[in-house]
Amino acid sequence: MKSGLEIERKFLVKMPDLKKLNLIKLVDIKQTYLSDGENGSQRRVRKISCGNKVSMTYTEKNFLSPVVREESEKTINSAEYSSLLKDAKNTAPVEKKRAVFLYENQKFELDIYPFSQKYAVLELELESPEQKIYFPSYVNVIKEVTGDRNYSNITLANAGKFPEN
Repeated sequence: MKSGLEIERKFLVKMPDLKKLNLIKLVDIKQTYLSDGENGSQRRVRKISCGNKVSMTYTEKNFLSPVVREESEKTINSAEYSSLLKDAKNTAPVEKKRAVFLYENQKFELDIYPFSQKYAVLELELESPEQKIYFPSYVNVIKEVTGDRNYSNITLANAGKFPEN
């Protein structure tokens, strides 16, 4: 299992024109949250589809601060995926498209949810919490939502909409 610190910030953005992004890839993600792990860690399985290619991962996260998490992740096979789904929380799975693009040597991940054509969530993994972020001019950032539970994947999936701003 690959482990390490994840330093990430999230932003609510107006849906950008995907044609303007320097897209690396566009994938479909189905993410299912599992019952909490030891010490209250957040557990999930994720199925990622890109064309005909499908991969699955199991992830555990411990939240150290709103920006910093301890994360362990491993690739799993379909049998492990099916077995882990038996431990799913009674919540809606998260279904989204993820557009990955580069700008100024930064790798952004734009999460596009099926319930909104107006908004998306832009994520960026950082080297440090204080790292300067350079946003493309064609991405309209409404506000930072790092650590705001109203914009967590599980809350968005259960609500089926973005909170009112």
